[in-house]
Parts: sequence; structure tokens; C-alpha cells
Amino acid sequence: MTNMAKAPPLISFLLFSAAVLLTFPAAISSIGVNYGTLGNLPPPTQVANFLKTQTSIDSVKIFNVDPNILRAFAGTGISVVVTVPNGDIPALANGMQARRWVSANILPFHPQTKIKYISVGNEILLTGDNNTISKLLPAMRTINSALVRAGVRDVKVTTAHSLNIIAYDLHGAPSRGRFRPVWEKNILAPILAFHRQTKSPFMVNPYPYFGFDPKNVNFAIFRSPYKAVRDPFTRKIYTNMYDALMDSTYSAMKALGYGDVNIVVGETGWPSACDAPWCSPANAAWFNLNIIRRAQGQGTPLMPKRRFETYIFGLFNEESKPGPTAERNWGLFRSDFSPVYDVGLLRGGGRGHPAPALPAPSTAGGKWCVAKSGATNAQLQANIDWVCSQGGVDCKPIQAGGSCFNPSSLRMHASFVMNAYFQKNGRSDGSCHFSGTGVVVRSNPSDGALTRLNKFVLCNICLERPNIMVLRGLSRIGEIISFVFSFGCFNMVHQGINM
Repeated sequence: MTNMAKAPPLISFLLFSAAVLLTFPAAISSIGVNYGTLGNLPPPTQVANFLKTQTSIDSVKIFNVDPNILRAFAGTGISVVVTVPNGDIPALANGMQARRWVSANILPFHPQTKIKYISVGNEILLTGDNNTISKLLPAMRTINSALVRAGVRDVKVTTAHSLNIIAYDLHGAPSRGRFRPVWEKNILAPILAFHRQTKSPFMVNPYPYFGFDPKNVNFAIFRSPYKAVRDPFTRKIYTNMYDALMDSTYSAMKALGYGDVNIVVGETGWPSACDAPWCSPANAAWFNLNIIRRAQGQGTPLMPKRRFETYIFGLFNEESKPGPTAERNWGLFRSDFSPVYDVGLLRGGGRGHPAPALPAPSTAGGKWCVAKSGATNAQLQANIDWVCSQGGVDCKPIQAGGSCFNPSSLRMHASFVMNAYFQKNGRSDGSCHFSGTGVVVRSNPSDGALTRLNKFVLCNICLERPNIMVLRGLSRIGEIISFVFSFGCFNMVHQGINM
């Protein structure tokens, strides 16, 4: 049996550094939070300063039009989403009342405070209040008209929807997602037409926490093992509930002819504590880390590489909230600004020093995904076909003439694309399942066949192209590794690594 020789210290350090950095998105941008205020929380001026100077959070969503909060964010560059209280909606269907509301709540603050959206109510359809529901779109129209009349054209009007608007089946096909018939044609289709006309987003609150199968909790929190959902119509496989919810929403919009309307995630998150074992800082961190990845452009199976403007719920643990334990434990931060867990949103070191609660990369060469020795050729080819059809993974290196085509082995090629998918999805063990045909390699394998496979796996790292999946988005460390490995995989033999 052949064992890999110990890598030189510099290369070992670079590989380990890359693995650590891959735990977090390479460069977090356009991530927002919901800023609730039910608790003994710091004053808005301190909150605004904290977000501006110590985090990469660039937008907040509030559940009112609190003038103290709006004044606090003036001049910070942080955009703000304000919310019309649900009870105010019927009156605002009147044009005069809408103009008065805009004059009192928007014009005194904007543009010094970057008000980006006005959410007319929150989850109105969920309330079941038919009077308010009937006035929702009229209020959206009158507020938009009031903004235009006042010369404000950079504030868009929307409303946040609970995903109870979708007739969602935990085991159904996301491509067949549809709005509930009671709301589809008479309410949601006209709202989507308004969004298209005004170029405003359709805002949804996809919470896997509310409605997951307790027997398949890992599917809700991006962990493994999980029971995946296969869409028989698109042949796409869903490894988590969030993607299924988002694609069900997109399919419902597309079925009405509004697939072009932008989607904004108004709320999503996972509590760090509740009255059940599936709530923990580790699970909350892992869930939100995966949400951040999707916000940065990872997309979903039906919307690959699509960026979703996203507002995580929430900024703080709100200790004064009534109800179950979970209601007080959705926050990224405590009231003293200390993090409940770390998902890389703190400036200066937070991204490079993962919290212990997150799965730690191995120090013995990282983590890679390879095909199991017992996988059949049909299974290996199916893995290649599936990964290469998903988007986001470059399969050109295993094609004829590609840099990782030789040796021309189906098992080698399958391991390459399986590992590329694994790295792209944050090296979560669940993303190496492949119906039981994948295995995660965490240290130098003793099996000779796996040692040969590691040549292919390491091609994902040492390929000279700076945008290879494992390096995508990295800046300084990516440039360093690209430089060290600029001679290609072959020359790693001469650097002391037995390929």
C-alpha cells in the first residue's frame, strides 16, 4: 500500500487555512437582519454604530416605523426596511391617508436614512382577517402612489408573506409548488402584477422550523443523515427543506406567469434554544451559515447562482417575547452585543476563527468527498450527470482535454465532481451522501485505491485556475495557493506529496 508523504509545512498550512476559510462564505455582502426590540436592548444609536463598525450586515428590517431607529441609522449607509403595522392597513387604502402616512413616516428621514422597502403589514394572509386582506393591495398601491407623488422613487413597496401561502407537501415535488387556491388568482396574482409593474420584490418568510418533519429534522437544518426529496419532474434532488421551500415558491410564481419577479427573503432563521433537542447554538449557526451561502449566490436547484437578498431573524435574542422558549432565542447577538454563535458576520477575525459550535475542519489534510469502492459504474455515471446538471460545478476538467481527464476513469471522474459539489456546499457530510455512494475522507487514507483517488480530489485544490470551486471567492489565501500550485498537480510530486 502506498501512503501519501507528509506535505511540506507551507503547503500543509495553506491547505488547512483554505479549509478553515471555506467554513464561512469568502466575502459576505448584502446580508440583512430583522431588528426586533422586545427586550432590555441597547438604544438604537448603539445598535446602528455596532452594525456599521463591527459587522458586515448592510441592511436591517424593522417591524414598525420607529422614528428613533430611523434617526439612528441616518448616515450609516445601512439600508432599512420599515413595516406598516397590520392594523393601519385598512385606513391606508385611502389615498389621502396614504399621503399623510408617507409625509409623517418616510419623508422626514429619507434619504438621510436609506429606506429601501416599505412592507405593508407582515404575513397578512396568515391572520385570516378578510377586511385587512381585501385592503392589502389597495394600500400597497396608494402608498406607492404617495411616494411617487412626493418624488421618492427609490423606495419600493412590498408585503411579507408567510409560506402558508404555498400548498407545500413535505414529500412533494418543488417544481409543482402552487399557491393555495383560495388566494392564488384573486389576491396573489394581482400582487405579483403590482410587483412586476413597480419593479418591487415579492417578499417571503421561508422558515423550515415551522413545519418540518421531526423524523427528518436534519433535512430542515442542512445536516446529515437526512432523507432527501427527489423531484420526479425535474430529476433534481433536494438535500434541505429551505431549497425546497424556495423552489416551491418560484414554481408557484412561474405557474401564474410571474417567474421574472424578484424574490426577497424577509425572514428566516433557526432558534439556538427551544423546548426540543433540535435547537442549539450549533444547529442555529449551521442553518444560518447555509442561508448566508445562498444569499451570496449559491442559489437553489431551480434558481442556480441566484442571489437572494436575505434578512436573517433576528439580530438580538428578545428576552421579553412571550410564548415558548424558542421565541426568545432567535438572535445572532445578545443584548451586550456578544455573539450567541459566530457565522462570520463580525469584522476582523470572526470569519477566520470559527466558533467551536461549528463543525471543525480536520487538521489532517482537510475533508474531501470520494466515491465508495462498492459504487457501480451506473451509480457513478448518475452522480456525474446529476452534479453537472445542477449548475455551479465546472465539469470541464474531466472532459477530454481537461486538466483532470487523465487517468480516464469513471471512478476518478465521479470523485472529482462529487468532491466539487461537496466543497461547493460547505463540506457538509450530507452533501457527500449521493444515495450512499459517497464517503468523506478526513485524513490520509490507508487504502491504495483511495490514495489514487486523492490525486483527483486534490486536483480540486491545486488546479492553477483561480476560480476553481474550492478557491472560488477567496482573495489573499486563494492567490497564495494559486501561486504555490501554479505548476499544476503534477509538480506536487516534486513538492513532497506522493500522488
